[in-house]
Amino acid sequence: MVLFMEAWIVIALLVVVVVAYATEKISVDLVALSMLCVLVLTGILSVDRAFAGFGDRVLIMLAAIFVIGAALRESGVLDALCGLLARRLGGQPVLLSAVLMGAVGLLSAFMNNTTITAVFVGPVIGLARRLKISPSRLLMPLAFASILGGTCTLIGTSTNVAVSGVIKRMGMEPLRMFEFTSVGVVILVAGIAYMAVFGTRLLSGRGRAADAQGDTMREYLAEVVVLSGSPLIGQEVFESDFSALEFQVISLRRGEQLLPAGRHLRFELGDVVLVAGKVENLIKVKKIEGIDILEDAHLRDSGIDMREALVAEVVLTQRSGLVGQSLKESRFRQRSGLSVLALMRGDRSLMRHMADEKLQAGDVLLLQGPKERFHDFEASGEMVLINQHQFNHETQRRGFILLATFAAAVLASSLGWVPDTIAFVLVAMLAVFMRCISLENAYQNIDWRLLILIGGMLAFGEAMKSSGAAVMVADAITTLLQPWGVFAVFAGFCVLSILLTQPMSNAAAALVVLPIAMQAAATMGASARSFAIGVMLSASVSVLTPFEPSCILVYGPGKYRFSDFLKVGGGLSLIALAIILILVPIFWPLK
Repeated sequence: MVLFMEAWIVIALLVVVVVAYATEKISVDLVALSMLCVLVLTGILSVDRAFAGFGDRVLIMLAAIFVIGAALRESGVLDALCGLLARRLGGQPVLLSAVLMGAVGLLSAFMNNTTITAVFVGPVIGLARRLKISPSRLLMPLAFASILGGTCTLIGTSTNVAVSGVIKRMGMEPLRMFEFTSVGVVILVAGIAYMAVFGTRLLSGRGRAADAQGDTMREYLAEVVVLSGSPLIGQEVFESDFSALEFQVISLRRGEQLLPAGRHLRFELGDVVLVAGKVENLIKVKKIEGIDILEDAHLRDSGIDMREALVAEVVLTQRSGLVGQSLKESRFRQRSGLSVLALMRGDRSLMRHMADEKLQAGDVLLLQGPKERFHDFEASGEMVLINQHQFNHETQRRGFILLATFAAAVLASSLGWVPDTIAFVLVAMLAVFMRCISLENAYQNIDWRLLILIGGMLAFGEAMKSSGAAVMVADAITTLLQPWGVFAVFAGFCVLSILLTQPMSNAAAALVVLPIAMQAAATMGASARSFAIGVMLSASVSVLTPFEPSCILVYGPGKYRFSDFLKVGGGLSLIALAIILILVPIFWPLK
């Protein structure tokens, strides 16, 4: 009876955890820690068992990989590879997309997909501009390739590493470095073919639609103030000097009054004009007498000289504390040391004064400030720079040495010469010793929330097993699907994993489903390893919605709508699912 009650407590806790992870009202790491406290207080797990997952080697290996990826990025190696790729690519959008996806997928097989996407966004936008094609035709394929490439190796994504840790704790052999590479490569190649044949055409229609809606949908929105002596004073809005600057006037604020842009409306001293314009033209405003970007005018009135400051474009990440707050509420300038010159938000216009606009994940900001403040803000994980960095030759030379060492570590660990955890920790330490990354930045680039999530879910899997909850849930699912055979049960868990990765992180979804799927396999006498690999691969192909971090990074710059991901990612998800359902039972028989 006691065990029966414990099982229902764990099942109820599972429902709460899934809802909490999906809504993200509470940070995922706090949810994981709260869950462990409940398990201990109810007596389901001892304190030692509840926190044993935080000592798992998986967490150490993931931390090392985060550091290596950050060091390669900071040293400029990835930027150099991007530049080389951009110079060699042709001008055909289909070929361009295919080659880009192949290169990104290859890199993502060994590095964090968010890092790879962040590095490529800036160069890809620049390349699209030079070729006079819409960036939307290249950015979504970039994000999808970084996600699909993670299915090719053990270290391609944190989900794979976490699943390997779980099955080892359950007494099975951990996953090998290239054990599922054959399936992952087929998924990646199929994804490239799909995007080249169908996806690019769907996105080309998206690009033409965006163009047809005018520059407002493709350019930054900024607030420009009319100063004393400006030639704009007295000019009509639609026949003003703003036209020569290639700006479109959207509206203007006069005191507390918001005025729409009308044909006979004339500018007055002190008007704050909301304009849409290209980034290079917005920067020119800083040098034109009689007008200024509103934020610059405020800084100048405060006695702050920003003429030598760095101007750069950044994308807000989903984990940013700024999401959901306005610039005024977050005290952005005081908090970051940077000022916002303009904002771009996909295909949506601002509905109010920019300082009062609620920020969203995927927003692109044009920022200005000291270079070191950009570095500090980016290191916190709240934003990603999408303009290309400049690096000196010596730094890049050390970065290429680190890249070669990382490749050697992958080879040595896959051949069993050195334990994988030790190999990657040594490379991470080498990155610090070689000054490819500072020790402080190394710690800042580790995703501690993800490590806490994985450590907590490892313990939750133990609770699912020891309480009998996994057996109860697995029996219910098995009873429902077993009449159609073992394959139907296997397919059901794969579909469930894909669906859960839309509101939840990939790792969270996999770790929620995994104990239940493996118990169902054991109940039917099927291969638990086959079910584990199916769940892992399914959770790693999250391309149906833009909630995956890689997709968020391209959502704003690509001017996408939510429906674009459903339309393009839906077909790709079905293809990836079909490949998993066909190939996994072949390579790892279900019986």
